[in-house]
Amino acid sequence: MSTTSTGLVLVDIQNDYFRGGAMELVEMERAAESAAGLLGAFRDAGRPVYFVQHLALQPGAPFFVPDTPGVEIHESIAPREGESLVQKHFPNSFRETDLAERIRSDGVDDLVIVGAMSHMCIDATTRAAFDLGFSCSVASDACATRDLVFEERTVPAAEVHAAFMAALSAPYAQVAAARELVPG
Repeated sequence: MSTTSTGLVLVDIQNDYFRGGAMELVEMERAAESAAGLLGAFRDAGRPVYFVQHLALQPGAPFFVPDTPGVEIHESIAPREGESLVQKHFPNSFRETDLAERIRSDGVDDLVIVGAMSHMCIDATTRAAFDLGFSCSVASDACATRDLVFEERTVPAAEVHAAFMAALSAPYAQVAAARELVPG
């Protein structure tokens, strides 16, 4: 990870993923706490931060519905005035958004990626960033997911998370604890 051109991408840390939300994730509060720590460190170091907010546009969407409290970015990591906010409609934060252009215009080459869900938007965003030529790190303790069901078997969130972190760790990203990814 470079010390001069690193930015933080915070993906879908939105109210619907927290306790009482429409799509509650396992350990979301812990992940948001780790993400908030990284956010504070990036702000203190004067490094760019990019907030990504998912808006579900399909009729009957179960969560991230526009104009609902659930779609709002969680208060623990709320963007400040002047910080970059990108709205997306797909798991890949780069698809049909200007995120890559914003990152490149800031001279950023290295990304630290955090947020939700590990098996969906974190995976898709990290792989896309890698394919776009960015060097990526994922703060594993600043990401969260949920239990999944496959062939009538429930896969616990911790196993889903571990499998996706393992899959991203080579060659797509350095996967590490948030404390190891604090900018110097």
